[in-house]
Amino acid sequence: MPSIDLSGKVAVVTGSGRGLGLAYAHALAAHGASVVVNDVDEAVAEAAVKSIGEAGGRAVAEVVPVGTSEAAERLVNRAVEEFGRLDVLVTNAGILRDKVLWKMTDEDFDAVITTHLKGTFTCARAAAVRMREQGEGGSLVLVGSPAGQRGNFGQTNYAAAKAGIAAMARTWSMELGRANITVNAIVPVAATAMTETIPAFAPYIEAMRGGEPLPDFLRKGEGFGTPEDCAALVPFLASESARGITGQAIGIGGDKVALWSHPQEIRAAYADGGWTPGALADAWPASVGAEPQSVGIPAPKFPEA
Repeated sequence: MPSIDLSGKVAVVTGSGRGLGLAYAHALAAHGASVVVNDVDEAVAEAAVKSIGEAGGRAVAEVVPVGTSEAAERLVNRAVEEFGRLDVLVTNAGILRDKVLWKMTDEDFDAVITTHLKGTFTCARAAAVRMREQGEGGSLVLVGSPAGQRGNFGQTNYAAAKAGIAAMARTWSMELGRANITVNAIVPVAATAMTETIPAFAPYIEAMRGGEPLPDFLRKGEGFGTPEDCAALVPFLASESARGITGQAIGIGGDKVALWSHPQEIRAAYADGGWTPGALADAWPASVGAEPQSVGIPAPKFPEA
């Protein structure tokens, strides 16, 4: 197996005080990278830095809510001031404000879009400027979600942001290719504070935290595991072994890793001179509309009792 060595590389991981972000930061540090930990809670950020140090890694904290250009510059500047450069950015920071469309307020929508979508944009822009100045390439790892790939009930703001993040990964992979900067979206699925609120998962997560392993039907069938299971993808994508991988959306969770398809046309029909509404109504059921696409994250398949 190839060795993943990130010695000498420097990473910024947004929203890395706990959960998936903390797992990403630990994984990068374990493979030799120096890490800037980011969180909005100073105590949480400092605890994360301490845990990385106790494991033999190098890390510092930068406490700032992502979203603004000023926050992005602070994160990049901290990496350069502390460690001399920037090679990897992981845009993990996020919040939830779940409500159905008719109950979602402007504030609910704006808060999630600012943190997830604008935060990814501003941090990636600041990182790209620095990486291009260094002239040695780099890696942008943007954190997506199954909700952004398929939609999810009650998550207008979150799904929209995550779909936009996947689209930005594809766009930036083209724009930054000549600078040898790879850009990929990852789609993690793990036992977190969010997923443990799903009633079907809750007892398994509780048992896992009591020391029991997650069953195979979750780890393999659903691709559902711990944050640490998802973390392996980040140092891989930051390594020289992944230099040829860019513009992709890659899912990981439990024992499963998967490549998501890009949106593409799946059926087409043609009418000489163009279409009329009536012609569309007549042709749709047997042609383009014969197999409509499903929406939403598929419900987990649990063994029968």
